[in-house]
Amino acid sequence: MNTAQSGILAALPTHARYLSFSLNDPGQAGTCLTALRETIDGENTVIGIGPSLAAALGATIPGLKPCPSTTAPGLSLELPPDALWLWLRGDDRGELLHRARRLVSIAKPAFTLREVVDAFKHREGRDLSGYEDGTENPEGEAADAAALANTGALAGSSFVATQRWQHDFGRFDAMASDAQDNAIGRRQSDNEELDDAPESAHVKRTAQESFAPEAFVLRRSMPWAEGMAGGLMFVAFGRSFDAFEAQLKRMTGGEDGIVDALFGFTRPVSAAYFWCPALRDGRVDLGPLGL
Repeated sequence: MNTAQSGILAALPTHARYLSFSLNDPGQAGTCLTALRETIDGENTVIGIGPSLAAALGATIPGLKPCPSTTAPGLSLELPPDALWLWLRGDDRGELLHRARRLVSIAKPAFTLREVVDAFKHREGRDLSGYEDGTENPEGEAADAAALANTGALAGSSFVATQRWQHDFGRFDAMASDAQDNAIGRRQSDNEELDDAPESAHVKRTAQESFAPEAFVLRRSMPWAEGMAGGLMFVAFGRSFDAFEAQLKRMTGGEDGIVDALFGFTRPVSAAYFWCPALRDGRVDLGPLGL
Protein backbone atom coordinates (compact mmCIF):
# COMPACT_ATOMS: atom_id res chain seq x y z
CA MET A 1 0.00 0.00 0.00
CA ASN A 2 1.26 3.45 -0.89
CA THR A 3 1.45 6.13 1.80
CA ALA A 4 2.24 9.83 1.67
CA GLN A 5 5.66 11.25 2.34
CA SER A 6 5.09 11.92 6.04
CA GLY A 7 6.89 15.28 6.01
CA ILE A 8 3.99 16.69 4.00
CA LEU A 9 1.50 16.11 6.82
CA ALA A 10 3.86 16.62 9.76
CA ALA A 11 4.12 19.81 11.81
CA LEU A 12 6.55 22.43 10.57
CA PRO A 13 10.18 21.94 11.59
CA THR A 14 12.34 24.59 13.25
CA HIS A 15 14.46 25.01 10.11
CA ALA A 16 14.15 24.07 6.46
CA ARG A 17 16.18 24.24 3.28
CA TYR A 18 14.65 24.14 -0.21
CA LEU A 19 16.83 22.92 -3.08
CA SER A 20 15.83 23.36 -6.73
CA PHE A 21 17.68 21.62 -9.55
CA SER A 22 17.82 21.78 -13.30
CA LEU A 23 18.40 18.67 -15.41
CA ASN A 24 21.68 18.61 -17.32
CA ASP A 25 21.98 14.93 -18.32
CA PRO A 26 18.67 13.17 -18.97
CA GLY A 27 20.51 9.90 -19.56
CA GLN A 28 21.66 9.86 -15.92
CA ALA A 29 18.34 11.00 -14.41
CA GLY A 30 16.96 7.55 -13.67
CA THR A 31 20.17 6.37 -12.04
CA CYS A 32 20.39 9.47 -9.84
CA LEU A 33 16.74 9.25 -8.79
CA THR A 34 17.19 5.61 -7.86
CA ALA A 35 20.22 6.55 -5.74
CA LEU A 36 18.33 9.40 -4.09
CA ARG A 37 15.52 6.98 -3.25
CA GLU A 38 17.94 5.10 -0.97
CA THR A 39 18.60 8.28 1.02
CA ILE A 40 15.29 10.15 1.08
CA ASP A 41 12.83 9.05 3.77
CA GLY A 42 9.91 11.35 2.91
CA GLU A 43 9.88 12.69 6.46
CA ASN A 44 13.10 14.61 7.03
CA THR A 45 13.49 15.13 3.28
CA VAL A 46 10.55 15.47 0.90
CA ILE A 47 11.15 15.05 -2.83
CA GLY A 48 9.25 16.68 -5.67
CA ILE A 49 9.47 15.87 -9.39
CA GLY A 50 9.07 18.70 -11.86
CA PRO A 51 7.33 18.57 -15.23
CA SER A 52 10.58 18.89 -17.17
CA LEU A 53 12.05 15.84 -15.43
CA ALA A 54 8.92 13.74 -15.96
CA ALA A 55 8.96 14.68 -19.64
CA ALA A 56 12.65 13.82 -19.96
CA LEU A 57 11.90 10.37 -18.53
CA GLY A 58 9.06 9.90 -21.01
CA ALA A 59 6.55 9.71 -18.15
CA THR A 60 3.10 11.23 -17.96
CA ILE A 61 1.93 12.23 -14.49
CA PRO A 62 -1.74 13.25 -14.86
CA GLY A 63 -2.14 16.76 -13.44
CA LEU A 64 1.55 17.70 -13.46
CA LYS A 65 2.19 20.76 -15.62
CA PRO A 66 4.55 23.75 -15.85
CA CYS A 67 3.82 26.68 -13.58
CA PRO A 68 2.54 29.73 -15.51
CA SER A 69 4.96 32.66 -15.48
CA THR A 70 2.27 35.33 -15.40
CA THR A 71 -0.80 35.14 -13.17
CA ALA A 72 -2.17 38.69 -13.40
CA PRO A 73 -1.58 41.97 -15.25
CA GLY A 74 1.64 43.52 -14.00
CA LEU A 75 2.68 40.39 -12.10
CA SER A 76 5.43 38.41 -13.77
CA LEU A 77 7.08 35.55 -11.93
CA GLU A 78 10.57 34.18 -12.25
CA LEU A 79 10.38 30.46 -12.82
CA PRO A 80 13.25 28.68 -11.04
CA PRO A 81 14.48 25.31 -12.33
CA ASP A 82 11.65 22.81 -12.13
CA ALA A 83 13.31 19.44 -12.66
CA LEU A 84 13.80 18.38 -9.05
CA TRP A 85 12.83 19.89 -5.68
CA LEU A 86 13.99 18.80 -2.24
CA TRP A 87 12.51 20.10 1.01
CA LEU A 88 14.94 19.42 3.86
CA ARG A 89 13.37 19.60 7.33
CA GLY A 90 15.11 19.64 10.71
CA ASP A 91 16.10 21.41 13.90
CA ASP A 92 19.80 21.98 13.23
CA ARG A 93 20.95 24.26 10.41
CA GLY A 94 24.37 22.65 10.36
CA GLU A 95 22.87 19.20 9.87
CA LEU A 96 20.70 20.57 7.05
CA LEU A 97 23.79 21.97 5.35
CA HIS A 98 25.62 18.65 5.46
CA ARG A 99 22.53 16.70 4.39
CA ALA A 100 22.12 19.08 1.47
CA ARG A 101 25.74 18.54 0.48
CA ARG A 102 25.25 14.77 0.43
CA LEU A 103 22.07 14.99 -1.61
CA VAL A 104 23.61 17.41 -4.11
CA SER A 105 26.55 15.02 -4.54
CA ILE A 106 24.20 12.10 -5.25
CA ALA A 107 22.18 14.15 -7.73
CA LYS A 108 25.16 15.79 -9.43
CA PRO A 109 25.66 13.42 -12.38
CA ALA A 110 22.24 14.37 -13.77
CA PHE A 111 21.19 17.54 -11.95
CA THR A 112 22.63 20.99 -11.28
CA LEU A 113 21.72 22.84 -8.10
CA ARG A 114 20.29 26.21 -9.13
CA GLU A 115 18.53 27.65 -6.07
CA VAL A 116 18.84 27.29 -2.30
CA VAL A 117 16.36 28.94 0.07
CA ASP A 118 16.84 28.69 3.82
CA ALA A 119 13.71 29.01 5.93
CA PHE A 120 12.83 28.89 9.61
CA LYS A 121 9.98 28.87 12.07
CA HIS A 122 9.29 32.38 13.40
CA ARG A 123 7.87 32.57 16.92
CA GLU A 124 5.02 30.04 17.21
CA GLY A 125 4.47 29.89 13.46
CA ARG A 126 4.13 33.43 12.19
CA ASP A 127 4.99 35.17 8.98
CA LEU A 128 7.66 37.88 9.22
CA SER A 129 4.82 40.41 9.09
CA GLY A 130 3.90 39.17 12.56
CA TYR A 131 0.66 37.44 11.57
CA GLU A 132 -0.02 33.75 12.11
CA ASP A 133 0.26 31.69 8.94
CA GLY A 134 -1.91 28.73 7.98
CA THR A 135 -4.69 29.38 10.50
CA GLU A 136 -7.33 27.77 8.30
CA ASN A 137 -5.29 24.68 7.45
CA PRO A 138 -7.38 21.49 7.33
CA GLU A 139 -6.49 18.87 9.93
CA GLY A 140 -6.65 15.09 10.24
CA GLU A 141 -8.67 13.35 7.54
CA ALA A 142 -9.53 16.73 6.01
CA ALA A 143 -5.81 17.43 5.55
CA ASP A 144 -5.36 14.06 3.84
CA ALA A 145 -8.29 14.77 1.54
CA ALA A 146 -6.98 18.21 0.60
CA ALA A 147 -3.33 17.32 0.13
CA LEU A 148 -3.23 13.79 -1.26
CA ALA A 149 -4.38 12.03 -4.39
CA ASN A 150 -6.48 9.04 -3.36
CA THR A 151 -7.06 6.95 -6.46
CA GLY A 152 -5.13 4.96 -9.03
CA ALA A 153 -1.39 4.84 -9.48
CA LEU A 154 -0.95 8.29 -7.90
CA ALA A 155 -2.68 7.41 -4.62
CA GLY A 156 -0.75 8.81 -1.68
CA SER A 157 1.15 11.32 -3.80
CA SER A 158 0.68 15.07 -3.77
CA PHE A 159 1.09 18.13 -5.95
CA VAL A 160 2.92 21.11 -4.46
CA ALA A 161 2.85 24.74 -5.56
CA THR A 162 5.75 26.84 -4.32
CA GLN A 163 6.11 30.62 -4.38
CA ARG A 164 8.81 32.76 -2.83
CA TRP A 165 7.19 35.96 -1.60
CA GLN A 166 9.42 38.95 -0.82
CA HIS A 167 8.09 41.51 1.66
CA ASP A 168 8.57 45.27 1.46
CA PHE A 169 9.12 45.80 5.17
CA GLY A 170 9.44 49.56 4.83
CA ARG A 171 6.03 49.82 3.20
CA PHE A 172 4.49 47.45 5.73
CA ASP A 173 5.97 49.32 8.70
CA ALA A 174 4.57 52.58 7.34
CA MET A 175 1.01 51.21 7.50
CA ALA A 176 -1.09 51.95 10.58
CA SER A 177 -1.82 48.88 12.69
CA ASP A 178 -5.51 48.87 11.74
CA ALA A 179 -4.55 49.07 8.05
CA GLN A 180 -2.26 46.09 8.54
CA ASP A 181 -5.07 44.14 10.23
CA ASN A 182 -7.49 45.04 7.43
CA ALA A 183 -5.01 43.88 4.80
CA ILE A 184 -4.81 40.46 6.44
CA GLY A 185 -8.36 40.34 7.77
CA ARG A 186 -7.24 39.35 11.26
CA ARG A 187 -5.95 41.16 14.31
CA GLN A 188 -2.26 40.56 14.80
CA SER A 189 -2.66 40.73 18.58
CA ASP A 190 -4.98 37.73 18.96
CA ASN A 191 -5.43 36.31 15.42
CA GLU A 192 -9.20 36.94 15.57
CA GLU A 193 -10.86 37.33 12.19
CA LEU A 194 -12.35 40.78 11.54
CA ASP A 195 -16.05 40.64 10.68
CA ASP A 196 -15.91 44.07 9.06
CA ALA A 197 -12.70 43.55 7.08
CA PRO A 198 -12.79 44.91 3.53
CA GLU A 199 -13.37 42.58 0.60
CA SER A 200 -9.70 42.94 -0.33
CA ALA A 201 -8.59 41.37 2.97
CA HIS A 202 -6.46 38.28 2.44
CA VAL A 203 -8.68 36.00 4.51
CA LYS A 204 -11.69 36.94 2.38
CA ARG A 205 -9.77 36.45 -0.87
CA THR A 206 -8.68 32.95 0.19
CA ALA A 207 -11.57 31.62 2.30
CA GLN A 208 -11.29 28.04 1.11
CA GLU A 209 -14.90 27.06 1.75
CA SER A 210 -16.20 30.04 -0.28
CA PHE A 211 -15.16 28.54 -3.63
CA ALA A 212 -17.24 26.22 -5.78
CA PRO A 213 -15.95 23.59 -5.50
CA GLU A 214 -14.25 24.29 -2.18
CA ALA A 215 -10.56 25.10 -2.62
CA PHE A 216 -8.73 23.50 0.28
CA VAL A 217 -4.95 23.17 0.28
CA LEU A 218 -2.51 22.17 3.01
CA ARG A 219 -0.11 25.05 3.60
CA ARG A 220 3.38 24.31 4.84
CA SER A 221 4.87 27.79 4.36
CA MET A 222 7.87 29.14 6.28
CA PRO A 223 9.62 32.52 6.48
CA TRP A 224 12.92 32.98 4.65
CA ALA A 225 15.66 35.58 5.05
CA GLU A 226 18.83 36.45 3.16
CA GLY A 227 20.85 39.48 4.11
CA MET A 228 18.33 42.22 4.93
CA ALA A 229 15.66 40.77 2.64
CA GLY A 230 12.99 38.31 3.68
CA GLY A 231 9.50 37.06 3.15
CA LEU A 232 7.52 33.85 2.98
CA MET A 233 8.34 30.62 1.18
CA PHE A 234 4.77 29.68 0.32
CA VAL A 235 4.32 25.91 -0.01
CA ALA A 236 0.85 24.48 -0.66
CA PHE A 237 0.15 20.76 -1.11
CA GLY A 238 -2.97 19.58 -2.90
CA ARG A 239 -4.49 16.55 -4.58
CA SER A 240 -4.16 18.68 -7.72
CA PHE A 241 -3.24 22.28 -8.54
CA ASP A 242 -6.89 23.26 -8.98
CA ALA A 243 -7.51 24.66 -5.48
CA PHE A 244 -4.29 26.65 -5.48
CA GLU A 245 -5.03 28.13 -8.89
CA ALA A 246 -8.59 29.05 -7.86
CA GLN A 247 -7.27 30.93 -4.83
CA LEU A 248 -4.57 32.70 -6.83
CA LYS A 249 -7.06 33.75 -9.49
CA ARG A 250 -9.23 35.42 -6.87
CA MET A 251 -6.23 36.98 -5.10
CA THR A 252 -5.08 38.63 -8.32
CA GLY A 253 -8.54 39.97 -9.17
CA GLY A 254 -9.29 37.52 -11.93
CA GLU A 255 -12.62 36.52 -10.42
CA ASP A 256 -14.21 39.82 -9.40
CA GLY A 257 -11.66 42.55 -10.06
CA ILE A 258 -10.70 42.93 -6.38
CA VAL A 259 -6.98 42.45 -5.77
CA ASP A 260 -5.75 40.95 -2.50
CA ALA A 261 -4.44 43.64 -0.13
CA LEU A 262 -1.33 41.52 0.42
CA PHE A 263 0.03 42.94 -2.82
CA GLY A 264 0.28 46.29 -1.08
CA PHE A 265 3.41 45.16 0.75
CA THR A 266 4.53 41.82 -0.69
CA ARG A 267 4.55 39.89 -3.93
CA PRO A 268 5.75 36.53 -5.26
CA VAL A 269 9.06 36.71 -7.12
CA SER A 270 9.31 33.07 -8.17
CA ALA A 271 7.05 30.04 -8.46
CA ALA A 272 7.18 26.38 -9.46
CA TYR A 273 5.04 23.22 -9.55
CA PHE A 274 6.12 19.72 -8.52
CA TRP A 275 4.67 16.26 -7.98
CA CYS A 276 5.62 14.52 -4.73
CA PRO A 277 5.55 10.72 -5.17
CA ALA A 278 4.08 8.44 -2.53
CA LEU A 279 6.10 5.94 -0.52
CA ARG A 280 5.94 2.20 -1.10
CA ASP A 281 7.43 0.00 1.61
CA GLY A 282 9.04 3.08 3.14
CA ARG A 283 10.79 4.23 -0.03
CA VAL A 284 9.87 6.79 -2.66
CA ASP A 285 7.73 5.09 -5.30
CA LEU A 286 9.22 5.95 -8.67
CA GLY A 287 6.96 3.50 -10.50
CA PRO A 288 4.81 6.21 -12.12
CA LEU A 289 8.02 7.55 -13.69
CA GLY A 290 8.81 4.15 -15.18
CA LEU A 291 11.65 3.49 -12.72
